[in-house]
Amino acid sequence: MSNSSLLLDDPGWVIALKGLLIFVLCVVLTLLSVWGERRIVARMQMRLGPNRVGPFGIVQALADGVKLALKEDIIPKAADRAVFILAPIISATTCFMAFAVIPMTGKVNFFGEETVMQLTDLPVGVLYVLATASIGVYGIVLAGWSSGSTYPLLGGLRSSAQVISYEIAMGLSFVGVFIYAGSMSTGDIIASQSTWWNVVVLFPSFAIYVISMVGETNRAPFDLAEAEGELVGGFHTEYSSLKFALFFLAEYVNIIAVSALATTLFLGGPSAPPGLGFTSDWLGGWFSFIWFFLKVFGFFFFFVWLRGTLPRLRYDQFMKFGWKVLIPVNVAWILVVATLRLMTQQGASQFMIAAFTGGVVLAVLFAMSVYDSTKKKAEERSRYVGEMPEPSFPVPALPSIKKADE
Repeated sequence: MSNSSLLLDDPGWVIALKGLLIFVLCVVLTLLSVWGERRIVARMQMRLGPNRVGPFGIVQALADGVKLALKEDIIPKAADRAVFILAPIISATTCFMAFAVIPMTGKVNFFGEETVMQLTDLPVGVLYVLATASIGVYGIVLAGWSSGSTYPLLGGLRSSAQVISYEIAMGLSFVGVFIYAGSMSTGDIIASQSTWWNVVVLFPSFAIYVISMVGETNRAPFDLAEAEGELVGGFHTEYSSLKFALFFLAEYVNIIAVSALATTLFLGGPSAPPGLGFTSDWLGGWFSFIWFFLKVFGFFFFFVWLRGTLPRLRYDQFMKFGWKVLIPVNVAWILVVATLRLMTQQGASQFMIAAFTGGVVLAVLFAMSVYDSTKKKAEERSRYVGEMPEPSFPVPALPSIKKADE
């Protein structure tokens, strides 16, 4: 029986209880993520990190959350009060909505009911996740606009441009998965990975998605919405107390959501790694949740690793990389995947498929060599002529100086 058939048979109390458990799980994972990030980065930088509140400082994130809730709630006089309050609610709720279509376990026994830890399995489940993420951008824009201040407005515009730009690359990285699985349902996509995970078959799509999800979540080295040296705190500069805590919650829930989506689309979801399929029946099927959690934790560790390793990019470099590198490469890769899929469905020989794949690899290597040689020649020409190479970032023209009349 498929996941969608199981979910259709769920009684109302099972759906409500699963929704409550998923919400509580996301909040608890947020607290653990804050604590884990501080501990991991501290270890990378040869520090201790939080180690006072609770064993190993594990209750520090909860104490910080309580402290935030008890702080004075300040609303600027020039702010649009209704929109100012609504913006963090939009950002927080849309992150939780993405978990409705993500299966966290295989078939399990849930209080006597055979089901899956998933609220619903829509035929266009992945598009639903993209739609909710797009709505979340409104929370960022409205937060900056409603603050009645210049720096939050600039931060909101920068952040919205960043999120929208990398959502395009993220959406295009899903097309290869849709072509290979023949469906947009998360349950069907997981079922299509029974032989090979998509991270092996569609590795370029996986690499592009991983880069895009870092830019989508405003995380280092792409945390340009919170460039402290330029914008103080970005779009949430004027927020305090619980409203700021909601933005903080939305950031970490969003990290967990994109990691869970990457696990679903490219790492087989809750399925066990190859050779360990016998563990799927352990604990009545609940052991599959451990595999799902370990995969999500691997992506979270990657987020923290990037933050502790790479410096922040300039905004023009970041946008140029998204529009001029990720999107064109993604479109070219979609054409390759579609061609290979069509050749496979029409019964092309293994020799023809291998020849086409080799031709694509040679074309990519040739294009890279031509680009490198052209760039090197341009640098040598500018060196011999005595000209300075063109800067890779926009430079404003110097104002003309007029001599005063004598």
